[in-house]
Amino acid sequence: MPNINRRHLLAGAAATSVLAATASLAQADLVEPAIDLTGKSILITGCSSGFGRLMAEDFARKGAKVFATMRNLPRPETDELIGLVESEQLDIHVLEIDVTSDEQVSEGVAAAEKLAGGAIDVLINNAGVGYAGPIELQDMEATQLIFDTNVYGPHRMARAALPAMRAAKSGLVFSISSQLGRVIAPSTGHYSPTKFALEAMSEAMAYELVPYGVDVCIVEPGGYPTKVWVNRNQLANELKSRFTEDEAAAYPALVARMGQEDGTRRSTDPMDVPNAIARIIAMPAGTRPLRTPVNPGPKPQVALNELSAQLQVKWLGNSPFGPWIKAVHNV
Repeated sequence: MPNINRRHLLAGAAATSVLAATASLAQADLVEPAIDLTGKSILITGCSSGFGRLMAEDFARKGAKVFATMRNLPRPETDELIGLVESEQLDIHVLEIDVTSDEQVSEGVAAAEKLAGGAIDVLINNAGVGYAGPIELQDMEATQLIFDTNVYGPHRMARAALPAMRAAKSGLVFSISSQLGRVIAPSTGHYSPTKFALEAMSEAMAYELVPYGVDVCIVEPGGYPTKVWVNRNQLANELKSRFTEDEAAAYPALVARMGQEDGTRRSTDPMDVPNAIARIIAMPAGTRPLRTPVNPGPKPQVALNELSAQLQVKWLGNSPFGPWIKAVHNV
């Protein structure tokens, strides 16, 4: 295995400050510190709405060079971002990337690297879709779309961005998962299966990239009032229209609920997610947490996250992979 050349044990006050910063990430009611992202190049997928759009604006206002990517250009959201660029003098570049397209991913990342003058500093895999309904009733059209977007999409993006990051011996990759990437609620279709897969893939990359100075961080939001609900309802209703009578009759209560959640009853602030990510970006390389739950309410996955970290260290901590495992879990 390559020599370990990043994460070091911190001593005294330095260790105390890092632990305090890490613990604060789970507290949504803290006053946000002034974070300067000047000099950082950040590529974000899924910037037409929701967390992606908020991150693009916020990080650019914090001084970053932002590559705001979305599919199906041209679209009104592009004009809105360009308007912000002109009115606020923000460093935002809108690029077309559909994460289900090998060609667009390759060309989009290459264009961002050219504009950045080298490796992208931060890749944020935010684009995703959701369905609803029982697993049995997820037809192959729905199944293929959600896995292609939520799992294969981030994999494509990582494969495109990591070579330059590894060569630069630095970089940061975020995977936007969910509470449902660690705990399971019935009738969310393949959302949990794809987010579980995304978390497993991201954790594996976190270990494998230790020798190259590249951090991988998983963010686990709870439910927020973003456009994700509108998009999920549309997909759920399209799926319902493809049900046979027998399929619809098999799970009547669950089918009746499909396409009915609009998120309007949720009062949480979606800016919690950009704020948490900005704090993580500002942390020293090699000290960033593998998983960060983000939600002011219950975080049912926390116990699983803690147990998983303990088990990984106990299982592989003394193996040849031990230094990588311990580095990621900061032990």
